[in-house]
Amino acid sequence: MSGPELALTWPIVLLVLGGAVLHASWNALVKSSGDKEVDTSLVHFLGALVALPMLLYTGPPPWAAWPYIAGSLFIHIGYYIALVGAYKHGDLGLTYPIMRGFAPLLVALGSGFFIGEAPPAMAWLGIAGITAGVALVGLSRPGEALHHGKALVFAFSNAAIIAMYTIVDGMGVRSATQGGALAMQYVLMLFVLDGIPYPTLVLLRRTSQQRREIWAYAKKRWPLAALGGSASIGSYAIALWAMTKAPVASVAALRETSVLFAALLGCWLLKEKFGKQRALGTIVIVAGVMALRLA
Repeated sequence: MSGPELALTWPIVLLVLGGAVLHASWNALVKSSGDKEVDTSLVHFLGALVALPMLLYTGPPPWAAWPYIAGSLFIHIGYYIALVGAYKHGDLGLTYPIMRGFAPLLVALGSGFFIGEAPPAMAWLGIAGITAGVALVGLSRPGEALHHGKALVFAFSNAAIIAMYTIVDGMGVRSATQGGALAMQYVLMLFVLDGIPYPTLVLLRRTSQQRREIWAYAKKRWPLAALGGSASIGSYAIALWAMTKAPVASVAALRETSVLFAALLGCWLLKEKFGKQRALGTIVIVAGVMALRLA
């Protein structure tokens, strides 16, 4: 552990895993759609609308947190650009596990330098186990990945970007809570301000006719997208709150078990096959979680 005040207890583990289920639920919504860019933008936009009244009730975070919010918003612009590129050159089943699976390793590498939280050996085993398990669960055909060079560039670039905003938000939410605010205030402000860039980017990429089609599509999908936005808020709120109680790298790794839950939801809702590779990946993820808890 990085300090006696930071401990990955079982209640925190279970809460973060619950947040991973929420994260997987809105990603399953995107995966089930015909236009993943549009559904992702709807989730972000409606998430901002859901967050706004709650932010008006809780109030904004203290000024000490604002440089981190500004930094996170700037990094998220790169995230959205890389996300669009990844989805353009490769499908969700290839790019999503890479983006989400390799980010925790990079967070662990960066957290020692930026936060002073160098993971102990057992935590490294847990993070590596979760990363390997996520890759096994998410990548149904690993051999095909080498034939999608551009998609891999965007996906690995986005893994680095995810690691960057995770560290920045981990530092930011700690500064907010140290200033007497709630972690939720930081999260709500972030979601309100972050609800515009990606939908705007998607609209700018479409023709006038396509924008009209988006509007018609949004009128049908908005209830589900609003639920997805709410799940996204809840998931990230749990993760950032946990980062005020436990090491950032450990929480980041636990959160990416969402890939496993997304696979389980895919089997249930989309009738996808689970198979031996995913079963092995599940075992590796569980072992990684146990190693993190014992670190």
